[in-house]
Amino acid sequence: MSAARTITATEFKATCLDLPDQVGSGAITRLTVTKRGKPIAVVTAPPPERADIEALFGSMAGSVVAPPDFDFTAPAFEGVMEAAMDEPPGAAA
Repeated sequence: MSAARTITATEFKATCLDLPDQVGSGAITRLTVTKRGKPIAVVTAPPPERADIEALFGSMAGSVVAPPDFDFTAPAFEGVMEAAMDEPPGAAA
């Protein structure tokens, strides 16, 4: 079972070659090193590499449903933009 562990800097110095292996294997999930009772360092395993990131690209292909004659390039807020442009900059409403 993996667990968090707190040790002193002196203990870390004496066992520093073995502790990273324990963190890497999952025997220790989080190692906190203290000096005079205050944490000075935290050692954790790096996050897993995202080998599945390639699977995300294109994962929503075909999920957008629109009528066949819909123009995706047409302005969506044409009327709103014209109304805002009729007023001079800084004019109070």
